Amino acid sequence: MVKYIIKRLFMALGVLLGVSLLIFVLLDLAPGDPARQILGETATPEAVEQLREEMGLNRPMLVRWAEYVTDIVFHGDFGTSYKSGDPVASEILTRFVTTINFAVVVFIFALVVGIPLGVVSAIRRGTWTDTILTSIAMIFMAIPGFWLGLMLIFVFAFKLGLLPVSGWYGPIYWIMPCFTMGAFQAASLMKTTRASVLDVTRQDFISTARSKGLKEKRVVYHHMLINALIPIVTNLGNMLGHLLGGAMVIEQVFAIPGLGNYLITALQNRDYPVVQGGVLLISAVFSIMILLTDILYTFIDPRLRSMYAGRKKKQLKGA
Repeated sequence: MVKYIIKRLFMALGVLLGVSLLIFVLLDLAPGDPARQILGETATPEAVEQLREEMGLNRPMLVRWAEYVTDIVFHGDFGTSYKSGDPVASEILTRFVTTINFAVVVFIFALVVGIPLGVVSAIRRGTWTDTILTSIAMIFMAIPGFWLGLMLIFVFAFKLGLLPVSGWYGPIYWIMPCFTMGAFQAASLMKTTRASVLDVTRQDFISTARSKGLKEKRVVYHHMLINALIPIVTNLGNMLGHLLGGAMVIEQVFAIPGLGNYLITALQNRDYPVVQGGVLLISAVFSIMILLTDILYTFIDPRLRSMYAGRKKKQLKGA
């Protein structure tokens, strides 16, 4: 198991290297000049060229990428923002805290709503309850998040005046953005839970548990749900990675000062160090979540634990 984790960590480092190189290539090919953006359209070509030289933009792309990776590995330096002049790492982490708060609230909402409704829908398959829940889930999965957010602002902020339009200053400000983001996530989780539980209900051990006279609640939660957790955990891991990576559109709609909103602004301002650092952080979050999900599998599924134990025994015998 330890060797597997170390192997995955090295694979994650390779992915991050590839992502950083891809960012440099795409930003180098993108139209626009950061030096011109900083100085304005009225600046002379000589002034723009001088600033490009000071910023190192006139050097080859691969040289700049190698220096960037070296600074991160040996100094923990992600560069300096072109716009503010502050270290990129501190600016990104400050906004990432807001994104973490947003992600945790949405994650809890999706978890509390999606899994129970998915179990209920699976148990009552073919009934009106199942039809209604499945239809609602399909609707929320089909509605674009930005449109739902705008409709909530129009109804609950402008028409009814019950909720604030935007910001992230307290629990009352969290309601609309968290519902906007959480509705899709809860619907997706409900569909995954329903399909996984339905697959388990067809197994022989469920019929055996019921034939022993066990209560239906015990059959559902101690036999069905436990054995249906692998797809659910996969969905949860991907969901949390996506949320922590920054729900850019929703943060823009509700003016939440999180990482996603910050990256969009930085891209518009050609603030390349911020974009590079932010995308690297998002990639690292996804890699960590995938690794944690794989590790969690071994605690859920005894077959995986026995597989790793069997490999260890074979290695000991071979020695």
